[in-house]
Amino acid sequence: MKLLRVGTAGAETPALLDGEGVLRDLSGVVPDVDGALLADADALGRIRAAAEAGTLPALDPTGLRIGPPLARIGKIVCIGLNYHDHARETGAQPPAEPVIFFKAADTVVGPNDTVLVPRGSVQTDWEVELAVVIGRTARYVESAEAALGHVAGYAISHDVSEREFQLERGGTWDKGKNCETFNPLGPWLVTADEVPDPQNLSLKLWVNGELKQDGTTAEQIFPVAEVVRYVSQFMTLYPGDVINTGTPAGVALGAPDPKPFLRAGDVVELEIGGLGRQRQELKDA
Repeated sequence: MKLLRVGTAGAETPALLDGEGVLRDLSGVVPDVDGALLADADALGRIRAAAEAGTLPALDPTGLRIGPPLARIGKIVCIGLNYHDHARETGAQPPAEPVIFFKAADTVVGPNDTVLVPRGSVQTDWEVELAVVIGRTARYVESAEAALGHVAGYAISHDVSEREFQLERGGTWDKGKNCETFNPLGPWLVTADEVPDPQNLSLKLWVNGELKQDGTTAEQIFPVAEVVRYVSQFMTLYPGDVINTGTPAGVALGAPDPKPFLRAGDVVELEIGGLGRQRQELKDA
């Protein structure tokens, strides 16, 4: 299933994109798309039954904003330097273990919402990423094989980064990762049954119509299943938590000087095969 949330920011309602590409209203079946829903097999079953019965009302998509596909996100765990080609382009040594950092849940915006260039920023960068959404509590998962059983689904995540804040201002990466609007998510949360192999997904990103990133999750240093297993050794993952699993080559940081960092007025578009497409215009904060 493709689950999403539509409406004005802060007042989104649940919806479903059916197999014919028609937007369907879920508000009469479930109150929202969040961790509680993803952990409730009965609620998910009601959605499937209603979709198959054809009883869900159609929504007119004209002018309808698409919000983040997940409400009340618990935490966003991010994996850095998780693609072989990205490590090569930045001259970094591939890590022996996953690099973990965090983004605050309040960085999340809709897939087509405005992204704000922070005040004083000269190195705002783009990163298309596969987001993993947890649906069953993961605590000390014993094997990578078992880890995927804790995944509810997948989405596109744009891990926007300010590289000067991240790398040149001291301390951890968090200053360059948690600026306002720095995590567009969506358009859909695609349930895991529709993504049989998360290591076979194409990722693309364009800036002002120019293709910048053209990669595949097959290049991940630590595959999705291993990432979920590994992270669960250090923290408990709950339904509604999100893991951003890293970005492939093609970011501004890895380009020759002068590096083409983002500015107000730029338009970024990104897609992952089967998970939809995003589009953001940048404006000054």
